[in-house]
Amino acid sequence: MILHAAQAASIVICLLLVGITLPREGRAETGAQLLAEQAALEESQAAIGRTLSNHPLVGSDGENLQLHQFRGKPLVISLIYTSCHHVCPTMTKQLSRAVDIGREALGQDSFSVLTIGFDTPSDTPDRMHAFARERGIDTPGWWFASTDSLTIKRLAEELGFTYVPSVRGFDHLTQTTLVGADGTIVDQVYGELLHSPTFVEPLKRLVWGAEANANTLSGWVKGVKLVCTVYDPSTGRYTFDYSIFITLIIGVASLGAVAAFVVKHWRETGRNTRQEHSSGILGRLFRL
Repeated sequence: MILHAAQAASIVICLLLVGITLPREGRAETGAQLLAEQAALEESQAAIGRTLSNHPLVGSDGENLQLHQFRGKPLVISLIYTSCHHVCPTMTKQLSRAVDIGREALGQDSFSVLTIGFDTPSDTPDRMHAFARERGIDTPGWWFASTDSLTIKRLAEELGFTYVPSVRGFDHLTQTTLVGADGTIVDQVYGELLHSPTFVEPLKRLVWGAEANANTLSGWVKGVKLVCTVYDPSTGRYTFDYSIFITLIIGVASLGAVAAFVVKHWRETGRNTRQEHSSGILGRLFRL
């Protein structure tokens, strides 16, 4: 699996198992640990292209959920455990910020978010509800859910999500999974501190990309949005860059002018050729 350059760089820096959070120069690391980290990353990447099964879940309000009910629009899946004191809370807060930026750019109802507790004995619906409340998350279209141990095992395997018990709780990949409207895994975003473009850019392609290829007015509009909605590092938000839109219009107009010139020249050349041909015929008849 070939990674995007920015994604590969972030993997090298911070996407290893979260149980190993110190810089390399500050800790001793065995070859076995490095191999385990590499294997976890490879398993995560191997999940891309996989279609998720219809796993049963329980929402934080006690509602019975099915994973397939989230089909029809892109879905963001994050696995956490509620007794985590640093990484999972930080990752969820960062995800909340990225979700706000993404929905501001793509539309408030453009994608769903699902946070699932993988420590099944502890991550009950009440604990998941408290975890969301403590992070200040009460966002429409974002579900916090629990499930049983067998389901989480199967789901984690499908997601390529690695977690192992440790003295601190669990070591696990800081992984956020992006799922297409048809339930297929399309990308993995790594890191405790989410960089907004790394999260939003693949969602842009999911929300607008498919319809942008359609030969319709709506498809044309989606295509313009896909190209012209860009990240502004100075504000940390996405904006519609009118200069790109104007450049596109000028480019299309220029191509149209060139095409018109070519057609006109072709017609004039054809007319002159026909006139010369007719004159030649008349000349031969006159000589006769």
